[in-house]
Order: sequence, then structure tokens, then C-alpha cells
Amino acid sequence: ASKMDLKCALEECSMALNLFLNNKFSEALELLRPWSKDSMYHALGYSTILVMQAAMTFEQQDIQMGISTMKEALQTCQRFRKRSTVVESLSSLVSKQSVDQLSEEEMHAEICYAECLLQKAALTFVQDENMINFIKGGLKIRTSYQIYKECHQVLQVTQGNKSKNETYYQFEGGVKLGIGAFNLMLSLLPGRILRLLEFIGFSGNRELGLCQLREGASGSSLRAILCTFTLLVYHTYVSLILGTGEANLQEADSLLEPYLQKFPTGSIILFYAARIDILKGNFEKVNQFF
Repeated sequence: ASKMDLKCALEECSMALNLFLNNKFSEALELLRPWSKDSMYHALGYSTILVMQAAMTFEQQDIQMGISTMKEALQTCQRFRKRSTVVESLSSLVSKQSVDQLSEEEMHAEICYAECLLQKAALTFVQDENMINFIKGGLKIRTSYQIYKECHQVLQVTQGNKSKNETYYQFEGGVKLGIGAFNLMLSLLPGRILRLLEFIGFSGNRELGLCQLREGASGSSLRAILCTFTLLVYHTYVSLILGTGEANLQEADSLLEPYLQKFPTGSIILFYAARIDILKGNFEKVNQFF
């Protein structure tokens, strides 16, 4: 077949994610690679794994690889988007009528496109470690943010629909990840910059961000683990570096617990378990992990 349907794509991505969390990185990539140019979820999954690897190693060549694969993923997602894109038809999209005209595939294409843009921007930021470059990349980030905002409104319009299926909940998980990560990330910026960004339509509401990420993390969508990782990075690194208060290790523990049960040898899971123990001062326990 030359076309992969949405349900099968989501199932394969879920299998790849399980392989990834079980340290079977190359098997996960092999599963996704054949369709990575023809299916938006395979493209997103494939590039996300490479981005996660880059985020673990911080090696320059891994970061470059992540960025170039994300570019390809963006092109793949673009092919599935509605011709007049969401952002171009801001006012029309969120009416009930126009939402009904959006196919399920087009809704998912928007969220996948926004997710690729956001990850690419985050990697570029990591690559340069420079807030100015982060703001320069603002146009891409703004497009991503606008799409998430639109998709959030689409969710609100369709909330009462009787015909919610598995793919709808996957879409919902994607929205919670995006709205959550954006609000949390922007709330960490200095007040002066945040006020400027709010003036051009961004929102940096930390409580909203944490709330959306918690809801996403407690769901069963593909994005649940990404919501969890975003919260873990916030609790175990960001809040300490930026001095935004105490690291919430209790929440970090309870977020990680189900994954420790399911993937007891998963390196990315053990990495966070060790990080939490270091912050608690349990150095004896840390040695057991390695």
C-alpha cells in the first residue's frame, strides 16, 4: 500500500515508542523509517526519537541530525495539511461549520506540523544556548503556537461530539502537550521579554501550562510520555537552574513510577530516576542504577 491510515500509523508509533523506552533505539527507528516520508506520524515519531537522543547526548552531530530530520518531517506533515492552512484562515477555522469541514487527518496534520516546528525550535535553541536566537526563531515558534491555539479551540468546539474515538483522544493529547509546553516554557522568560511576547499574542501562564501537561501525562495518548518528560525536565532541571522555587520531587516521583514499573531497564527512565535520587541526596541508590 502507498498510503498508511491514521489508526495504523498511531499503532505503529506506539510500538516504536515502547521499543525506544526499552532501549531498542535502532529497532524503533527501523520500524518507523520505511514510512517516514509518507506518513505524518511515522515522520514525527522518527524525528522525535532522534531529537530525544540529541537531548540526552547534547552532541553537536546528534543535534544537527535531529534538526535536519525535523526539516524532512515538516515537509511530510505539510502534505497532509488543509490547503488553506489553519493559521491563514484564523477567523474561519474555529466556527463549528469550518471545524466540521476539517477531516480527521487534517486535524492531526496540524498538530504534527506544530509539534515538529516546536521541537526544531527547541533544538536550535539548545544548539546555540542563546536566548536571542530563541527569539529570532520566534517566527517559527509563533506559527507553531498559533496552530496549537487554533487546535485548542477546535477541541473546545468538538468537546460535546458524541463520536469521540481513539484518534480524537490522540489529537487531544497533542494539544495538551503543545499548550502546556508553550505556556510553561514562556513563563520562564524574564518578565520584560514575556510582556513583549504577550503583546504579540503569546501566553506564558505557568499554572495553565503545568495543568495541561499534567492532564496530558495522565492520559493514554502517544503524547503522555512527552508531557511526562516535559514535567520531569521542569522539576529536575529547569526549576533549579532558574530558581523558580523548590524542585517538586514528589510529583516527579509519581510521574515516573508507572514508567519504572513498565520499563525497569529503560535508560531514559533510569536517567530521570537517578536524577531524582541525586536531588534527594540518595547517592547509594544512584549507584544501583548504573
